Order: sequence, then C-alpha cells, then structure tokens
Amino acid sequence: MRSERMADGDTAGTVLRRLVAEAVGVEETDRGALAADLAERGDDPGPAARLSALVGPGDSLVGVVPRVDPALARRLLGNADGRSGGTIRLAFTGQAANRLTSASGTLVQPILAEYGVDAYRHDGDSPIGVLLVDDRAVVGLFDEGGLAALLWSDAPEVREWAAETCRRYLSAADPV
Repeated sequence: MRSERMADGDTAGTVLRRLVAEAVGVEETDRGALAADLAERGDDPGPAARLSALVGPGDSLVGVVPRVDPALARRLLGNADGRSGGTIRLAFTGQAANRLTSASGTLVQPILAEYGVDAYRHDGDSPIGVLLVDDRAVVGLFDEGGLAALLWSDAPEVREWAAETCRRYLSAADPV
C-alpha cells in the first residue's frame, strides 16, 4: 500500500485518518483533531472484527465498496441474519465491480439478492470503502492484504461527507 500519501513510518491508520481529515476539511495536526475511532490490522480487535460489530441486524447500510473480501463479506452477511427493516444499497467499484460482473459474480449476485442487498456497478474506482451504517460513517482502507484500517465516526462533518460520497457513486452506477 505505498502511495504518494504515505510517508516513511506512516501506518494504514495514519493514512486513513489523513485522507478523511482532508476530505472533510479538518486540520489533522494531531491524532485527536478528527472526531473518529480507528482500528488497524494487528489491533485487538482488528478492523474486520470492528466492522462486523458496527453492522448489525436491522441497520440501514449504504456504501461504496472497492474490494470484496470473501471472509469479511461472510461475517457481515452472517450479521444480516434476522435483518428486519434495514436497507442495503452498495455501489461496487474498481476491483469489486469487476469481480461482481465476472464469472464468479454470477454466484455472488443471488446471495446478495437473498440478503436484500441492492447492488450497483460503478465504472470508476475508489481508494477507500465508505459506508453509512444508520447514522454512523465507516471508512476502510484496503491494501494487498485486505482491510488494513477502519475509521468510524458519528461526527456530522464525517457523516455528511460519507453521505455525499455514497450519493455520488450510486448516482453514477448501474443496477446489477
């Protein structure tokens, strides 16, 4: 996960916190400037476990998904058992969109439908995953090993940015 945004010694969490701070227009001069919680790979619990805990039955979920991690998807769909009332609308972009429309995607699409997921394919890409889980913004940074860091926040500026990001991707996506 080397990029122009990553300086020597930066962790995935530092990069993610910086990306979100820039997106919402918050000066991120210290770790406390952005009202958000963070989990990185290697933390206990790590980002995948945190994400599973943040998404529960009945939650409404709207998001932009750049990568599909089958183990993480199974955990999240497992949380969806007994779902009542919550809607799930996901714009798959980049690698995830390609996978969704590939030969293996024909196996995934009925499973998404079974769990009530409204799936959309976006032709672009996103460097991060963005979710709105009810009133909470959840942002994930992926690397070659999967979900490297997860940031979540109830701060209004983060929620508004996440909502606008989801709207922008969904409006430019096609239903699957």
